[in-house]
Amino acid sequence: MCPEREIFLRSGGQVKFVRISRRAQMVSIGVLSTALLGWAGVTLAMAWESAAVAHDRAVLTAQGKAVASTASKVADYRKSVDSLAHDLEARQDFMDGLYRTHFGDGRAATGKDLVGEEEGKPEGKDKISLAPEAAPLIRLADRQRRFAMMMTAAVDRRADKAAAAIRSFGLNPDQLFRNAARAQGGPFVPWQGEKDALTPELEELADALTRMEFLERSLVAIPSGRPTDAPMETSSYGYRRDPFNGRPAFHAGIDFPGRYGQPILAAARGRVTYVGQRQGYGNVVEVVHGNGMMTRYAHLSGFASRVGQEVARGDTIGRMGSTGRSTGTHLHFEVRLNDQPINPRRFLEARQDVLQVQQLAKARFADVGNRG
Repeated sequence: MCPEREIFLRSGGQVKFVRISRRAQMVSIGVLSTALLGWAGVTLAMAWESAAVAHDRAVLTAQGKAVASTASKVADYRKSVDSLAHDLEARQDFMDGLYRTHFGDGRAATGKDLVGEEEGKPEGKDKISLAPEAAPLIRLADRQRRFAMMMTAAVDRRADKAAAAIRSFGLNPDQLFRNAARAQGGPFVPWQGEKDALTPELEELADALTRMEFLERSLVAIPSGRPTDAPMETSSYGYRRDPFNGRPAFHAGIDFPGRYGQPILAAARGRVTYVGQRQGYGNVVEVVHGNGMMTRYAHLSGFASRVGQEVARGDTIGRMGSTGRSTGTHLHFEVRLNDQPINPRRFLEARQDVLQVQQLAKARFADVGNRG
């Protein structure tokens, strides 16, 4: 490889020769090869650098577009938060108006007085404290927390009035509530909302509403309406002499005289559970009102209701007569609690303020029913 070579040169009649040794050829080839490789390397490096620059530019362009898109989304988010806060504020203003309409202006017990000073940050505030646009939502959450506390206080006051009215009839509202709590059931359906969706304030409000609902329904079910239009009574509850044999006897109700066929009225809303005859009572209608309370209307000449019928206070359920063990046309009216007779007079002679509380509860249920 690369043998020694001689190159002859002729100039001016003289001949010269140049001898190129093998070593010189190898050195020349090495130098040339090195130059070619160096050029190729420089060319490739420049091409690679150019491609990298182009890639970096493309990445920067994409990042710029992403930043612009994110900025647009953040702007839209802030607008949506502001819009949501505005809508929620409007709703809260509406709820505050309803509260003032039904419970007064709340000056006697403001939300701050009821809630007290906060011991720490409100729940969830630390999660969004770095987002300035969330500040209106934090303020609204605190406002609604105070509103729930005011509602709970107002509901408790109304429930306490209903409880006092029930006590005025000689009944124990706490005992009624415990009895009702023992009679519950149904399939277990897990709560589908978020775990922390119900705050302690909302849970207390829900419990207060449940108590008020029960007490007012119990109050409305108390038979305080007169069972017939009769201005007088011929026989009261308790001890009397039997009208047939004159012997001492216990009378489990009150007798109202009247004309034959006179309408007999339900003393409270309830459900008719018996229509027929009972020994000594003659023709009878019985209506249950809940919480173990039942009214009985006896000696009727005819019926104007059927078993299973839902009746309201004042609905006609029968006609006055003199069937059964009776000396003349009248209504025998009984009130029973857990199948034990109690004196109906305490219900028929209720104080006016008690009847007003009862009428308020009745009007609320009627309003709820009309709303469907």
